[in-house]
Amino acid sequence: MYWYLPLAWTLSFWDGLMTPAGFTVMPLGIDDLDDAAELHSDAFAQSWSGDEFASLMAQGGTFGFAVRREGQAKPIGAVLARLTVDEAEILTIVVDRTARGKGIGRLLMDNVLQYLHAERAASLFLEVEETNAPALALYRRLRFEEVGRRPAYYAARDGSRTSALILKRTLGAD
Repeated sequence: MYWYLPLAWTLSFWDGLMTPAGFTVMPLGIDDLDDAAELHSDAFAQSWSGDEFASLMAQGGTFGFAVRREGQAKPIGAVLARLTVDEAEILTIVVDRTARGKGIGRLLMDNVLQYLHAERAASLFLEVEETNAPALALYRRLRFEEVGRRPAYYAARDGSRTSALILKRTLGAD
């Protein structure tokens, strides 16, 4: 009898071994919230303030991680998520424009997935703009599947609108 993993699982496993050098991941702390809000403001037309991040962090089941370059205090990436019973959702994930394409988003998602595995979560949901090709490629490598769509959900700075894709990853079988 032959044992094998689907190609997507195998690629996801190997990608996870390629942790970018020179970066550290820490739990998102109160001192990181204004910096996370600054990153969010640069990346999203509808951004959140430090107070909004703090309000979310104060809610039960909310957790997050920040990535820093070694030796630097200011985060270059952050993720905020919430776990309720056995379902989790990514509330936001953001990487500084200068650090994109270096595996920071993957590093953040890997930490979320490890946390959820330890908490025995059954599934993880997130929303992503349908035009965000790099994020969609990452989520597909991480075995997320499209389960819904919100038409004209995101408003761009120029007033145009794009749809949000709702993605889900089942965790219980991992």
